[in-house]
Amino acid sequence: MNAQAAKLQADLTAGQIAGAVRAGRLSVVDIAEAALDRIRAIDGGLNCFTDVFAERARATARAVDQAVRRGADPGPLAGVPVAVKNLYDVEGEVTLAGSVIERDSPPAKEDAALVERLQAAGAVLVGALNMDEYAYGFTTENSHYGPTRNPHDPARVSGGSSGGSAAAVAAGLVPITLGSDTNGSIRVPAALCGVYGLKPTFGRLSRRGVYPFVHSLDHTGPFARSAADLALAYDALQGADLRDPACALRPVEPVSGSSPSSPEAVRAGVLGGWFQDNISADALAGLHAVADALDARPAELPGARAARAAAFCLTGAEGGSLHLPDLIARPGDFDPATRDRLIAGALQPAHVAVRAQRVRRWFLDQALELFETFDVLAAPATPFPATPIGRATVAMGGQSVSVRAVMGLYAQPISFIGLPVLVVPIVRSGRLPVGVQLIAPPWREDVLFGLAARLEAEGVCGAALPSALSGALSPKPAREPQSHAV
Repeated sequence: MNAQAAKLQADLTAGQIAGAVRAGRLSVVDIAEAALDRIRAIDGGLNCFTDVFAERARATARAVDQAVRRGADPGPLAGVPVAVKNLYDVEGEVTLAGSVIERDSPPAKEDAALVERLQAAGAVLVGALNMDEYAYGFTTENSHYGPTRNPHDPARVSGGSSGGSAAAVAAGLVPITLGSDTNGSIRVPAALCGVYGLKPTFGRLSRRGVYPFVHSLDHTGPFARSAADLALAYDALQGADLRDPACALRPVEPVSGSSPSSPEAVRAGVLGGWFQDNISADALAGLHAVADALDARPAELPGARAARAAAFCLTGAEGGSLHLPDLIARPGDFDPATRDRLIAGALQPAHVAVRAQRVRRWFLDQALELFETFDVLAAPATPFPATPIGRATVAMGGQSVSVRAVMGLYAQPISFIGLPVLVVPIVRSGRLPVGVQLIAPPWREDVLFGLAARLEAEGVCGAALPSALSGALSPKPAREPQSHAV
């Protein structure tokens, strides 16, 4: 393995890796081995991965190297190690979805659509990532596979439900990962782990081959440690998919290296009311930093409380219905917290879900009206930074409330209406990360990427490898990764 490939362990971006591969300066086999070495050395202290596909990674790496030697185009993500939340189908592997029940399911017959697109772009899949059971949670404290630890403080949660995806990027194990977002499951862990995360417009990216949670709310999207890498992944993932009815038939709109015609002139609003009630000083400071940089004006989005309540109703109704057979036949195999919420959802009268959908339409109208005045809205991603692992409650508004419930306080109303959101990380020395949601009208991801790049260039936001990796988080003996043939 050459020295440049070994730099992957610290600071090479996805764009730098792909550029070096395309120019013939880096061997993809060396890059893949460097990634596998780092996972082996560090993941024992973090628990991001539930499986490592070492043999598949090596076979893919050899194929990309051969394409480069032939003079063929290896793709925009040539040689970039990637990993996916373990609810994405990977051919020949069992899709766990964070559960033990799914261990009894047959292996996937084909890759999920977005896994196919990563592979077609030249990326090297190295493994599957930990998550909350059936994507129902905000902390990735999985009772079956253990908690994923926050690389910035391993005693704290990584967020969820895509906690493994965010933590793996934050720790530099891989430059790009995939997660899913129903009520905030990309945005919450991106904020708590200090990385970039995108929840695109509902229907923008395919969900084919992704284990469902709430079909009318589920989104897929990427994580990265820079705005440019996030855009690079997003470009590779776009495209209509007739096998996913929710995946809209819209033209691909590249964002890598591009931005709105004048991001400095974007009309920005900063959401108040619900979105600043009960906020911690750290989260508020992060929001103010972004709002000041964008010269944002105060904005109000009425009805957020009702929208969040309606989102809970839909989540429970659809999630409970999906899992009802197993809730009846195998209740003891669920995480008790997940099981109880799913049962409660399944017992809701049908008219509750109907009324929730009406609230959804009304709340979307409120947001679209607000976008007549603003091009982008800023809001905190979480009410506070990462909490200690095992802490069940937190004081808020004079009451003791569930950590798992309130982590999505500011994310849920936005995913409920399918708007595109990009979380930018605010990482300050000596402080835990927080994140800020940049929210755009439907299909305007280009605005978000342009602003994220601008804020990063100005030093307002950005991801950094955690100091804990060289201090409190010394590499520990790891579980030996399981290798699987292609």
